[in-house]
Amino acid sequence: MSKAIQLDGAEGGGQMLRTALTLAMITGQPFRMTNIRGGRPRPGLMRQHLTCVRAACEISDGTADGAEIGSTELVFRAGKVRHSSYHFAIGTAGSTGLLFQTLMPALAAAGGESTVVLEGGTHNPQAPPFEFLDQVFLPAMRRMGFDVSLTLDQTGFAPAGGGRIIAQIRPSGQPNAYFQRERGDSLGRSITVISRGVKQQVAERMISSARGILGWDEGSIDVRDQGPGSGICILVGQTFESGMELCSAFGEMGTMAEAVGTRAAKAMRDFIGCGAPVGRHLADQLLLPMALAGSGEFRTMSPDRHVPTNIAVIERFLPVAFTITEDVRGTRIIGCGPR
Repeated sequence: MSKAIQLDGAEGGGQMLRTALTLAMITGQPFRMTNIRGGRPRPGLMRQHLTCVRAACEISDGTADGAEIGSTELVFRAGKVRHSSYHFAIGTAGSTGLLFQTLMPALAAAGGESTVVLEGGTHNPQAPPFEFLDQVFLPAMRRMGFDVSLTLDQTGFAPAGGGRIIAQIRPSGQPNAYFQRERGDSLGRSITVISRGVKQQVAERMISSARGILGWDEGSIDVRDQGPGSGICILVGQTFESGMELCSAFGEMGTMAEAVGTRAAKAMRDFIGCGAPVGRHLADQLLLPMALAGSGEFRTMSPDRHVPTNIAVIERFLPVAFTITEDVRGTRIIGCGPR
């Protein structure tokens, strides 16, 4: 058994743990993480993180010491990842999308097709909504050679949860390198509000506000009545030859609908203005598959704090090195190559 990789989770959040779980399953290297989510107001494992650990154990015949709510230390050892049919329920509105992203690369390398049903939140303020995964993340993954599809069976907003997505993950070989410096011409744009149990006038106000900021004339309302609870979010999308970006914002008690629409529209306006082909959230999500490919490069917006912590974990597991260099209009070139 290899000596466990030592990781300090004090500077990061759940993404550090999810990245370590994925890479441990793919490489077979165990890890020990201390100070899990140490900088958060409520440190340690929460239910959504614990579900990721238990799911990783199940698909890989792995073991985890310290896998309990509130634990700040975890030792994980993976066995062999098995392709099969799986069903995991988070039990809260924790993100099904983040759980999917944890399991997908390992199952894609398992040598056979897997069907994974995930229950929990599908539209969460602190995680990519289903539409981002389906329209932004997965096209980038298919370009790298992953053969994956997602279906939204039932919408789950916070705090009730109750959502369900179904992933079909077919075997893939070594990922292709990802290179993208230019975005190309604009191919289309959209503004959509997904709503359940909220008056339509609220959605209309969100759309009107977003259209006013961007000067767009498109906008539609998608009302989904399945599932428990209520919730609303606005999705502002822009498609270029290089792919799509989708900016989201969620309604919450005490916040005007106009403010929610404005927030999403300003995020899109910033993306359009920077000229980069890769948005801030996709940039973070590309790091791990790009490292598995062994090389790649893309231009993105100035990265958030998740990028350096994610890179630090990846470089502990794989013989790659990342570079981040400044480019025009405040953008950055993130590159990856052999170490």
